Amino acid sequence: MKIPILDFLRDRPAEATDRYTLLQSKDQLFTEQFKNYCSRFEYAVDVRGCKVVAISSSIAGEGKTVSTVNLAANLASTGRKKVLLIDLDLRKSDLAKGLQFRSSPGMVELLEGSAGLDEVLRYVITQGLHVIPSGKRVANPWRLLAGEKFRTLIQELREQYDVILLDTAPIIPVSDTMVLRDLVDGIVLVHRLGFTPHNLFRQALEDIGEKKLLGVLLNGVEPESERYYQRYYGKYYIKQGTQ
Repeated sequence: MKIPILDFLRDRPAEATDRYTLLQSKDQLFTEQFKNYCSRFEYAVDVRGCKVVAISSSIAGEGKTVSTVNLAANLASTGRKKVLLIDLDLRKSDLAKGLQFRSSPGMVELLEGSAGLDEVLRYVITQGLHVIPSGKRVANPWRLLAGEKFRTLIQELREQYDVILLDTAPIIPVSDTMVLRDLVDGIVLVHRLGFTPHNLFRQALEDIGEKKLLGVLLNGVEPESERYYQRYYGKYYIKQGTQ
């Protein structure tokens, strides 16, 4: 299988206290990496005509949600696209907590019929970003995500947004993400270098399939020195004091 690499990210700055930095990191390299990733992602979705993109990982702990939130914020902040971020990790999610708003009502309540779309939508004013949190945790998300109500909802949202990012559960442990494969236009796989066993990474790629794989985001790159980033980004983004 041909594996398109969207970009690479180094580890989150050690001094960052908020995992979901939303363009506010004082580390310029960290910020520029996400801007670069955003540009490559935007080009990829425009070329392939994608509107609904799932972002997943092979297993938990690969940086999927952090990269998804920052991607969504970067896309929305340019003003070129109306962006919706949906938390579909319905078993174990902390996205709402990271963004500092309540998780319920959210997608679960919307699909169960106890809340309307206007009740579950959140708005991050500083980035112009719309978010639907996961809602209450459920033991069997597959039942909700495989239903006709969710399929109809996504079709309706396609008419309202330019890009819809689905932050999904990891692929290997559960079947939640794979039930979405035929519903989305593409899937981005976040892979943490040196963390995820290669056989699990290959299995996730095979489950996604070449036609649906939009690209792989390599996370956790640890260069030997700052000169590695100087060659990639240029001298303007080297931290003060290292020149």
